[in-house]
Amino acid sequence: MNSSLCFLLAAKRAELTELQRLAQSIALARSTAALVHELQRERGLSNLSVLQASLGQAPLEAQLQQQTQGTDQWVEQWLLESAALINAPSPHAAQLLSRVAYALQGLDALALLRSRVAAKALGTHSLSADYARLIASLLAVVFEAADRASAPELLRPLVALFNLMQGKEWAGQERAAGAALFASAQVQAHEQAHLIDLIEAQQRCLEVFESFASAALLQFWQERQRLQPLGERSRLRRLLLQAPAGGALEPTQSGAWFACCSQCMDEMRPVEDQLTQFLVDQAGACMALVAAEIEQLEQRQSGNWGAGGGLGSDTQRGSGFFDAASAAPPTLQSAPTGLAGGLEKSVLDLVQEQGQRLQAAAAEIETLRASLNERKLIERAKGLLMAHQQLDEPAAHKTLRELAMNQNKRMVDVAEAVLSMSHLLAPRR
Repeated sequence: MNSSLCFLLAAKRAELTELQRLAQSIALARSTAALVHELQRERGLSNLSVLQASLGQAPLEAQLQQQTQGTDQWVEQWLLESAALINAPSPHAAQLLSRVAYALQGLDALALLRSRVAAKALGTHSLSADYARLIASLLAVVFEAADRASAPELLRPLVALFNLMQGKEWAGQERAAGAALFASAQVQAHEQAHLIDLIEAQQRCLEVFESFASAALLQFWQERQRLQPLGERSRLRRLLLQAPAGGALEPTQSGAWFACCSQCMDEMRPVEDQLTQFLVDQAGACMALVAAEIEQLEQRQSGNWGAGGGLGSDTQRGSGFFDAASAAPPTLQSAPTGLAGGLEKSVLDLVQEQGQRLQAAAAEIETLRASLNERKLIERAKGLLMAHQQLDEPAAHKTLRELAMNQNKRMVDVAEAVLSMSHLLAPRR
């Protein structure tokens, strides 16, 4: 009969395998963050080139060509990281692999999008929407990586990373919308409303990011914020948002707005870098700890220890089980020491520590995952409203938020109600 030590070893090996797969997802998330940033820069330059051409200025063809080369380098890196998921797929990674497949379709179509930009066949709105769709497919990969994380020490920074990236994406869309509005030389009420929605979406994501970020990362985030031209951006925002509908705007401010917003986004990139580096280091530390625990357990197993190792006679095996039952059960408040505390512990002690640690981790993960599940419900409800009402994402979110405020309910409760009526809200054709 297999001993309890055999099953404990199997449990630790399974934990290590899951951590290795999660480390692959983290590597992909890191490449995704870099690729999204390059796509955002490419979208910004493409928009600026179209706007300058419309104003009779020389387009930025040389800069844009250089940027596309930089983007392509990160596309290659992303393809390498995604291939690792296929070579060692997880039985629970179906949704993540589906997200990767969808993002690959978008990357395959990137050359077509660029050709349309070069041919001046797209206006700024269509151009921004196409890049936004591609970036959204990549952001979904990071969300799925967070959703399948099984270690709370990795789940929290993954949630922080996704919300930081999403907030930066809303900032990129605000940059494009504001530049187009300045270039149009006239205030349009619906564009002002769109800008307000984008600003609120940014704030929402950055608040979630800050709530999940570590103290050290928050300090670094605050340092980078002090380098952002937030005062200038606020001034330009007021010009866009406070002017009466139909009022005049100065087209030359388009370039100033674009430069200001770009600097704000560039100062967010080092925070992404620090966060993804922390994730890589933390995943490595978790794997090293579990590998060390496995090595110690294997040494115990190969030593064929007696009662202390759980491999002695039938009368000795499990002798401490009922004695331990009379003691108070382990509390979740005490910090579990893991299995690396020494070989002198009995297998029963090791099993109890493992169970206690997993129970504590499961409780924290359940709390963290609740926020992800709420986001899933809200995203599904927004998708239904977008299809039925022909809304963009910020407007759909605003609709849900207003419904929640009017009914004095949480947004997730309103989202569930909307989804329960999905059969009545078939997409318009």
